[in-house]
Amino acid sequence: MARKYSSAEKRHRQSEERRMRNKSARSSVRTSIKKFVTLAHKKEVSGAEAALKEMIKKIDTAAQKGIIKKNTAARKKSRMQRLFNTLRAAQ
Repeated sequence: MARKYSSAEKRHRQSEERRMRNKSARSSVRTSIKKFVTLAHKKEVSGAEAALKEMIKKIDTAAQKGIIKKNTAARKKSRMQRLFNTLRAAQ
């Protein structure tokens, strides 16, 4: 941490707060993806559908805030939607 300049100290505090906030949001996205994939592999269509909606909402929020890139968000949503579609088609 910077010792000499108060502006550098403030900048360090701000970046640390943002890093922790972004880490929490990324973790939340990963958790929702794991929850959806688990339900999909168990072939629980109704639970997977609810988890998919929640996951998409979290991914979109993270992408809008710049925590993950837009293309990354689109790729994750596309892959999970494709998994859900195969699950539903198997029913």
